[in-house]
Amino acid sequence: MSPPSSPTPSPSPTPSATPAIRLLLCDDHAVVRAGLRALLASTDGIEVVGEAGSGEEALAMAARLRPDVVLMDLQLGEGMDGVTATRRLVSGDPPAPRVLVLTMFDTDADITRAIEAGATGYLLKAERPEELFAAIRNAASGRTALSAPVADRVLARMRSPRPGLSERERDILRQLARGLGNREIARALFISEATVKTHLGRIYGKLGVETRAGAVAVATERRLLP
Repeated sequence: MSPPSSPTPSPSPTPSATPAIRLLLCDDHAVVRAGLRALLASTDGIEVVGEAGSGEEALAMAARLRPDVVLMDLQLGEGMDGVTATRRLVSGDPPAPRVLVLTMFDTDADITRAIEAGATGYLLKAERPEELFAAIRNAASGRTALSAPVADRVLARMRSPRPGLSERERDILRQLARGLGNREIARALFISEATVKTHLGRIYGKLGVETRAGAVAVATERRLLP
């Protein structure tokens, strides 16, 4: 009589593959979006699920596609800019996507506005592909991703914070926000145009901007205006 045969062992379960990171591109230049899509197709684990050419389109597509990460340009032509779109994306209904800024601009004002709006990372378009791929993966995991030049500027700013605005500088900022020119501001505040120009130079330096519009935008972001 033959001995009973041993039961055949069940095959070990195959571990499930890690889902690809769902990525939404947002850039107002179709050529840039096409280049990024082609570049990202060369790496594993990242799936481009959509392309948006404006901030408004990015919000609508993110609500429908539920990406893990949105790769966001800052300058988006007419309409909503990248900072406003970032703020609305990260404050939307959960699960909100991570926003990774990819831009040509590295001014203190741009970096500050993007990070304060809730961006997980800030990259420059000059980055090598490998650094972009790593940044996307870091962003998807909730880790901060900064280009080396951007990280240097952030650290320098933290080590040497700019002084706060004086009350007179705040007065001038409020007039700027109303759209007044130097002569009108001088009349409203009973000071000379030369004094207005001097204060504007100090305001620009403290806010890290170079234009009147930039000063108003940063002041609004930091809630320096009523």
